[in-house]
Amino acid sequence: MAITDWPAGERPREKLLERGAAALSDAELLAIFLRTGVTGKSAVDVARDLLSRFGGLRPLLQADEAGFCAAPGLGQAKYAQLQAVLEMGRRHLEADLERGEALTSPAATRRFLSARLRDYPFEVFGVLFLDNRHRVLAFEELFRGTIDGASVHPREVVRRVLHHNAAAVILAHNHPSGVAEPSRSDALITRRLSEALALVDVRLVDHLIIGDTAVSLAERGEL
Repeated sequence: MAITDWPAGERPREKLLERGAAALSDAELLAIFLRTGVTGKSAVDVARDLLSRFGGLRPLLQADEAGFCAAPGLGQAKYAQLQAVLEMGRRHLEADLERGEALTSPAATRRFLSARLRDYPFEVFGVLFLDNRHRVLAFEELFRGTIDGASVHPREVVRRVLHHNAAAVILAHNHPSGVAEPSRSDALITRRLSEALALVDVRLVDHLIIGDTAVSLAERGEL
């Protein structure tokens, strides 16, 4: 049965408009993105098949172009559309921080840093630069690869701090495994950077480890 033949309250688009996007399942949200189904299958049916094929919504959103386009009902146009949607979401979160909410809204900080770093298949170390009122000046990804004491250079972090004339920073890096539990290496990096930043009178506000969740070293009393 085509979606247009469904009761109005069960159609994904009408349901979203009436009850809000949060009321929809992953398949219903994906069906709105797909817009149309294929012969013999509605957009919701196709969406369910895709979620089963990729193992959920997040793996689907993380798929590379080749893997995404190989799935029935998808292609380069849909891939480009999806990447544009994801980037708009990241920029929306970044705009929240640019309005000065980094510390008055820790949740906004976590959402932004998670959106920026969580889905990388390798480790990325970034720094959120803040002014003396803890408003966001900039965010930069400084190091990539295996993040350990040898690959994160305090001198480079301090150089970028001075470039932005920052008074405080929030550090963040991801664990591609999804497990956000800090390691001994994470503690060592944090201590080394805290000591280097103190020499130029810059406060280290927090270090967030990004996985399936975000863990704050400040909240754990490890700064």
